[in-house]
Amino acid sequence: MTRSRAQDTNVCGVTAAIAVIDGKWKTALLWLLETGPRRPGELRRLLPGLSEKVLTQALREMEADGLVHREVHNVLPLKTVYSLTPFGQDLSEALAPLSDWGHRRLERLTEAQSAS
Repeated sequence: MTRSRAQDTNVCGVTAAIAVIDGKWKTALLWLLETGPRRPGELRRLLPGLSEKVLTQALREMEADGLVHREVHNVLPLKTVYSLTPFGQDLSEALAPLSDWGHRRLERLTEAQSAS
């Protein structure tokens, strides 16, 4: 899905929601930020394989979509902290049933593989 799709107002609600979490890392970032504010370095350590460039891009897009808040503390070196906005928390809560369904699916796959 292209980034411009996230700004399209002429789509169904599911498409509008998926447009803001599209990509490999955004749902994982939402999940990590549910527990509280995190610094970028901490997010990278918790998500092996996530490059600094991709992290920055994902967080900027999530900030533009109103999901995360970026706070810069004026200390040396600069300290940046990201947290979920109330809108981002709403999305995270809305995704919880989908996550539950996904776990049930994974259990079924595991059971099917065990039976083979």
